[in-house]
Amino acid sequence: MLKDLYDSVSVLKGVGPKKVEALEELGIRSIYDLLTYYPFRYDDFQVKDLTQIVDQEKVTLKGKIAADPVIAHFGRKRNILNIRLLVDNDVIKVTFFNQPWLKKQLPVGKEVLIHGRFDKAKASLAGIKILSSVDNNEMNAIYPANKHIRQKTISDLVQLAFDEYKDAIDDIIPDKIIDKYKLEKQVKVIHDMHFPTNNQDAMLARRTAKFNEFFLFQMQLQSLKMAEQKDKGIEINYSDSDMEKFIEELPFKLTCAQLRVVKEIYADLKSNRQMNRLLQGDVGSGKTIVAALSILATIDGGYQAALMAPTEILAEQHANKLAKLFENTKVNVALLTGDTKAAAKKELLPRIASGEINLVIGTHALIQDTVIYNNLGLAIIDEQHRFGVNQRKILREKNDGTNVLAMTATPIPRTLAITSYGEMDVSIIDELPNGRQPVKTAWIKEGQFKNSIPFIKERLNSGEQIYVVTPLVEESEAVDMKNAVNIYENFQKLFEPDFKVGLLHGRMKDEKKNSIMGSFENNEFQILVSTTVIEVGVDVSNATMMIVFNADHFGLAQLHQLRGRVGRGSSQSYCLLVSDPKTETGVKRMNVMVQSNDGFIISQKDLELRGPGDIMGKAQSGLPEFKVGDPVADLKMLSIAQQEAILVVNTNNWQNEPEYSKLYSYVQQKNNNKMFD
Repeated sequence: MLKDLYDSVSVLKGVGPKKVEALEELGIRSIYDLLTYYPFRYDDFQVKDLTQIVDQEKVTLKGKIAADPVIAHFGRKRNILNIRLLVDNDVIKVTFFNQPWLKKQLPVGKEVLIHGRFDKAKASLAGIKILSSVDNNEMNAIYPANKHIRQKTISDLVQLAFDEYKDAIDDIIPDKIIDKYKLEKQVKVIHDMHFPTNNQDAMLARRTAKFNEFFLFQMQLQSLKMAEQKDKGIEINYSDSDMEKFIEELPFKLTCAQLRVVKEIYADLKSNRQMNRLLQGDVGSGKTIVAALSILATIDGGYQAALMAPTEILAEQHANKLAKLFENTKVNVALLTGDTKAAAKKELLPRIASGEINLVIGTHALIQDTVIYNNLGLAIIDEQHRFGVNQRKILREKNDGTNVLAMTATPIPRTLAITSYGEMDVSIIDELPNGRQPVKTAWIKEGQFKNSIPFIKERLNSGEQIYVVTPLVEESEAVDMKNAVNIYENFQKLFEPDFKVGLLHGRMKDEKKNSIMGSFENNEFQILVSTTVIEVGVDVSNATMMIVFNADHFGLAQLHQLRGRVGRGSSQSYCLLVSDPKTETGVKRMNVMVQSNDGFIISQKDLELRGPGDIMGKAQSGLPEFKVGDPVADLKMLSIAQQEAILVVNTNNWQNEPEYSKLYSYVQQKNNNKMFD
């Protein structure tokens, strides 16, 4: 019978229904799953020379029993078996705990292999096991197991599967890529991942396994991207002269980066393929004007645009800014949020449906069933990682072929950009507007804060405003952190009546929040004590100082976002991080913030220090699960794999080329079965 790697594991001898169920809990359903269920470490049973051993290393020693083993008893049912092992010309003391039966296996003069942990200072070995053969030269693979199936059972099943199916193992990776990067053939990879004879074999196999995993993942991504680019999109035939005139009349000059990105977006809008573009820009880089120019082109071409923001404050701010910017144009702006009164909403909906309102700005209210668009040509999703996949999808599907521009002020680490957003075209604004100065950042301990008060007063006396941020709203017995209410009261004592202090936090109703932010924008408050509700989008150019208490309780990307609330005018701005980190990672985070203003560097460091789940939440972490590859630690390999996948899918008619036939079948199977999501 023809062997197929996708046969169920139940075909293996000794694998009944219970074992099938236990294996399924580990994600093992097929022979392929079993053969690619790689060990996470190895017990190295290769014999080492005493001179090569590192203290406390697990090693295997080969020697002769030099004297009769001695058993010493202590306590109830506890004993030690002591052995003297002659290794070359050295005598090593070997100790086994609670294994008295080994004495019979170790007569004087017998040559043995003993595996254990070596103590260099005492020239002793804490014995773990006696190996069965003095010729044993293998490394023992250790697999993740569970309470229903033992590690040894997995090892035996892998050996059985390999013996029976090794002839069915084929190379999906094209030969020219294998040759180019000196990769191993797949049958050798699987053999040496499970049964390596030395560290070198195991390392070479793991290197190939990582590359293969990254490359096949990227092939799925890039082929999906290619398929999406063939989807018919709405073609926006805007007037070039209208756009040029509007840009020329702006009260400021666009940066080279902004002009480059606008050109990329305009090319997408005029094409007949659906735009699916991610716009990245560091805090204060000027993404809003790029979004505005994209909206104007869409409306100039006779279509509607929608801009969805994650918070009411940000949506309202966008609506006010864009209404002012588009004052003398054909753009008709409306704001639609969860707070929009029923009467106002009833009046707005027919005007959106008729196309009279051609720019709708709001929160998730924009995707409600009752909101019907006349001819939505562009959907912009601001701070897009704050929305779920389905929410973004609903807005995109409000019209066939709607062009999508996703924006983020949280610079995405290259790792995430390559994996989570690999199917999108990416535009990056990597230049700050003219006149902007980098924010000067300092880190101080809490006990040093009083020394900074004169400098704070100096800023306030210059007519500038200050944000003060803390993680908590009210005091918590469980968490020893500063809180907004206490800080608000302390700052009132310190600075009033000369300067007025305001308080803002997420528990307030949206109407109250908007009122307080409006007062701060109008300089009615000079100091605003807040929780992270001001993290995204808040823009008060007169605010020049950001003070963050318990800064080590925030991730780097979040601290960078908070710092981005200042430095939005032409004055020099400052960020003061007040923190007493208890861990080495906390200290590293503070130092990174002091040393760098580059959001892309900071976000990559955040990913390295905390992991994707902590940065974006477990469900939204964006990183797919890889069996052997680490997309953070192996970023260079991941990048190379992406480039190779792009080269393949851009090869004319690659699907029909013989050298790619197995690869194409694999990708089709994965994508058609929705095994890749």
